[in-house]
Amino acid sequence: MGDKPPGFRGSRNWIGCVEASLCLSHFGGPQGRLCHVPRGAGLQGELERLYSHFAGGGGPVMVGGDADARAKALLGVCLGPGTEAYVLVLDPHCWGAPRNPSELQAAGWVGWQEVSTAFNPNSFYNLCLTSCNSEKQGNALG
Repeated sequence: MGDKPPGFRGSRNWIGCVEASLCLSHFGGPQGRLCHVPRGAGLQGELERLYSHFAGGGGPVMVGGDADARAKALLGVCLGPGTEAYVLVLDPHCWGAPRNPSELQAAGWVGWQEVSTAFNPNSFYNLCLTSCNSEKQGNALG
């Protein structure tokens, strides 16, 4: 795609959410809308956006950070009583063909996590909200 130096191709270097969004666009996949969250503590303020995304039929949300370098995919949001909020987190390194969803949970590949503990409050995060909507959604940070 031309956004990386020649030595990147064939390497074992990782790409982040921004590059994943570029790949989706380049290869004609689902639309990827980027959202930058300067600090993990700010994810609490993005819950309405995430809830609307999933309620509107949006696909998985890719998540990458800096101090928290563990890649995540969000599959859902649950707003609990009071200020509690949870995200359904999938480890994108999941592999194989599980027999059922409980097998994925038992292996730790997927599960509900409280927002306040699932993200490092000092790390920035980029979110790539995927959508199969036919109307073009711009890739804009913020």
